[in-house]
Amino acid sequence: SRARGDLLALAAPMVAVPFVVAALTVAPHALQNGGRTHLRGGAHNSAFRMDGGKPAACKVIIAGAPASGKGTQCELIKDKFGLVHLSTGDMLRAAVADGTDVGKQAKEFMDAGKLVPDEVIIGVVCDRLAQSDCQECGWLLDGFPRTAAQADALSQANIVPDVVLYLNVPDSILVERVVGRRTDPETGRIYHLTFDPPPADIVDRLQHRSDDTEEKCKVRLEAFHEHLGAILDKYKDITKEIDGTRKKTEVFADIDAILTDVAAAVAK
Repeated sequence: SRARGDLLALAAPMVAVPFVVAALTVAPHALQNGGRTHLRGGAHNSAFRMDGGKPAACKVIIAGAPASGKGTQCELIKDKFGLVHLSTGDMLRAAVADGTDVGKQAKEFMDAGKLVPDEVIIGVVCDRLAQSDCQECGWLLDGFPRTAAQADALSQANIVPDVVLYLNVPDSILVERVVGRRTDPETGRIYHLTFDPPPADIVDRLQHRSDDTEEKCKVRLEAFHEHLGAILDKYKDITKEIDGTRKKTEVFADIDAILTDVAAAVAK
């Protein structure tokens, strides 16, 4: 497609970025007070469907550091607004499984244990966003763009989010969240020794990821902050900053309010 061609032409060289940025995006005219806004209010339940019951096709990017609660909020957003949740990793694996041209390119790098370069990732993202479910239902882009160059490539391909949500959590809290995580190998559920303690009868079987240490978490956070500024600057007029230190229901209340307004604006 032309959009994919434009992205490929503008793709930056491979960038080793060991983090994921996610942001919620909404049309500029749907956002109030411009720029980044720190929200603490509750949600309101105005309609988020267009006339005839068809969902408004919102385009959202969600951004946050590791352990900021981004994954939890993505599930809540998907369930409430019906957006197609897309992570870079899932899109890459699907493209490989489907045997698409960019999927075959990605497989070569993945099989070799190498980072997939920007031009390949951009092609995968562009192809996926062009599919009918994303066009009809809207999308929630989780994990892309990671760099200013990737954000520029999306813009040049006329892929523009409606709003960017940034879950802001201090590094000290993020480290505490990461270090205390434990995974149940039988169910896949993730617990936290302090914030979400596991039942006493399964504690002995829980696993601690090798990269969930304070030292490795700090390295990931350094990389995240190194590139975050450029991403937020690119989308500064449509970015909404949310306090991610609170309970997940309180965080989602803010997100719900923002996306409800965005969906209503998109539906007009």
